[in-house]
Order: sequence, then C-alpha cells, then structure tokens
Amino acid sequence: MTNLDARQLIDRHRAVIPSWLTLYYDEPIELVGGEGRRVTDAEGRSYLDFFGGILTNMIGYGVPEVREALKAQLDSGIVHTSTLYLIRSQVDLAERIAELSGIPNARVFFTTSGTEANEAALLHACTARRSHQVIALRGSYHGRSFGAMGITGIRGWSASAFTPLNVRYLRGGDRLRGPYRGLSDADFIRAAADELREVIAAETSGDVAAFIAEPIQGVGGFVIPPDGYFAAVKEVLDDYGIHFISDEVQTGWGRTGEHFWGIQAHGVTPDFMTFAKGLGNGLTIGGVVGRAELMDKLPANSISTFGGNPLSTRAGVATLDYVLSHNLQRNALTVGRRLIDGIRRLGDKYDIVGDVRGKGLIVGVELVRPGGTEPNPPAAGVILEEAKRGGLLIGKGGMYGNALRIAPPLTLTAEEADEGLEILTEAFARADALEGWK
Repeated sequence: MTNLDARQLIDRHRAVIPSWLTLYYDEPIELVGGEGRRVTDAEGRSYLDFFGGILTNMIGYGVPEVREALKAQLDSGIVHTSTLYLIRSQVDLAERIAELSGIPNARVFFTTSGTEANEAALLHACTARRSHQVIALRGSYHGRSFGAMGITGIRGWSASAFTPLNVRYLRGGDRLRGPYRGLSDADFIRAAADELREVIAAETSGDVAAFIAEPIQGVGGFVIPPDGYFAAVKEVLDDYGIHFISDEVQTGWGRTGEHFWGIQAHGVTPDFMTFAKGLGNGLTIGGVVGRAELMDKLPANSISTFGGNPLSTRAGVATLDYVLSHNLQRNALTVGRRLIDGIRRLGDKYDIVGDVRGKGLIVGVELVRPGGTEPNPPAAGVILEEAKRGGLLIGKGGMYGNALRIAPPLTLTAEEADEGLEILTEAFARADALEGWK
C-alpha cells in the first residue's frame, strides 16, 4: 500500500466512523498480517507486538491449532445456530471454564464481549439482591455500554452521567498519589476496608447488589493493589451480603504468571467472574461464570443470538487447550519477570518514570513530570510513537492517559522480551533528546 492509499483509508475512516473511536499514532497503521508475536502493516513493515489487540491475541498470530479448529468448523457449514440449539463446543468450553473458575457448582453464560459479560454479571447480581446499587473502584474500566460506562471510574471513558445503576466508588490500588500514598501494604489494605465500610454506611441504603473490580486495572494503567486487598474487601462485603464480581477480562488465563485468575492472588473466590478478550485469540467471545443459585435466578426467558456461537467456542476450546498444554502461565511468570526487571532498570534512568508495576506479562509504566508525581500524558504519546518507529507496538492508558501499557502474547520468548526491551530503551533515548515535550 502506498502512502496515498494509507492517507485515503484514513480519510475514508474519518468520513464514516464516529470521531470518538480512537486511532493510535499520528499516522495510523493498518495491520494486514501476523505470525507468532509479529504483525505486518499494509506498507510491509514488521512490528513486534507487545499489546496484542489490547490483550486479545493472547497466544499470538497464525497459531496452527486455532486455525485448524476454525477451518474444521467452517468446513462443517455451520458458523451460527444460536443458543436455541445444542452447541457441543459451547458445552465443552463451559465445562472447562466452570472447573477452572474454582466457583462451586458454577454456571457459564457466553457473550460476545467483556462489556456484555459485565452487563450480564450485573444483571444477575442486581436481580438476586433486588437492588440497583453497585460499588466500583476509581480508575476502573468495565466496558462501553450504558450500564458498563456507569460503573467505570475513569471520567475520560465514561461518556455520560446517566446510568441505570446507583454507583458509589472506592479508592483503587494506586499508591503513587493521593491520601494513601506511601502507606505500607498492610496499612493500605486496612484503610481500603475502612473506607468501604464508610461508603456502605454513608452513601448507600445498605442493600448493595454488587461490588465489581478488576484485580489489575487495565485501561486504568495496569494498577495493581497489594495481594490481600480483595480479601479484606470481601470480608466487608460478606458482612452485608454483597456479591463480588471479579472482572477478569484482562487478567484471566494465566497472564499474571502467579495465578490462572487475577483474583487468586488475594485468596478469595468471587461470586462471579467475567472473561473475554484472549480466550478467542482474536475471535469475539466473552462470558460470565458464577454460582448456580445466582445464575439460575433470572425470572424470564432469554437467549444469546451470537454468544457461545460454534465458531468462537471452537476457537476458545483450542486456545484454552494451547494455554494449558504449553503451560503458558509458567511462561508468563518467567519471561514476565525478565521483562519487568528490564523495564524497571530502564525506568531508573529517566525521571519521567514515576512507577513501573507488573505481574507476569502485564506491565504498566506511569509517566510523570520530572521531579514529582504530576501525570505526564504527552510523554506517553511520544514514547508510543517512538516505540512504533523502532518496530514495537505498545499501548497507553491510565486515569490521566499517562501510562504505557505493555502486555505481549503469553507465548513471548525470552529473546523477544530482550528485543522489545532494546527497542523500548531506544525509544526512551530518542524521546529524551526531543525538545519541549517533558
């Protein structure tokens, strides 16, 4: 594709796609090919992908096992049937997820996205409690639908103040700034539990339906609370009979390395877990797994036209089989440590790096104005561009748009981690040499 073709595609995009649909980069790219952990744009340039379609291409590109599963389903002539009919791969995948969830007597409902999965979990929790009161975390992101935006704790991702839910917010896991800055893990956890009791007592009528949280906040910049944080939170929730929804859309399937689900770092079992993204390795799939007595409680009939469709669930079975048979959780732990240690060494060289945090293959780099903790969104934009220039794709986010988000496929090799670190090091050096952006 020529530069003129690319320019024309950008113009066509802007003529028909809503302006709020974000495109990365000053010169947006079209990805047309992929193999392993690398993608190729329409101009033939190759990139090492450290963002994976926002953590969606979880085991990389062109994976034969996934491709063969999809081909077999396509060759059958059945791409879609709806949940009005039995779908073998849906049942197969549900059985595996129910067992892996650790939730006793679990039920699984499939959707087409993480947004829809969170909506479904909220529906079940609110119906069970006969309440529309929800507690969420500041710095959270749960999706783009009307209800999911209502519980999202980042103003830049919540397009409307209108919401069908009555929402209150608890402080998240950020300790870089704010009144909890500098607290030890134990003191931070204690303060959060005390704040939750205050929120329930002062800002709700007591019959709260659900507490929803990401074990690691994704769009929020990969903010990680100390282990045990959600155990203390759940003790308070249990005192009031409030259901706990763990949003595992970005933290499931072994990505954190230490555990298969992000919430397991806190030693608790939630009432519901939502999932999506990486399970289909690029195909659209999401869902919620929860306790049967809550999942079976809806007093009306329902179907899911596309949720759990044969194509997506065949991909899901193949992807999950690959994750487990190749012990990718272990790979995320070992290669992730290598990557995080390297990024921390890089961060020590630059005073715009306020924090480097991560678990497994999920790493956040928070950028600040030199000499303090004031968020530095321009720095994130510059590093993003310079990384792309060097052949590395990463993401950005955070409450203020000042965090780099790094989450490669779980199949990343040690050599590729080192290569990505080298490109990122060069990106920081080039950015540091620029004038007027700090």
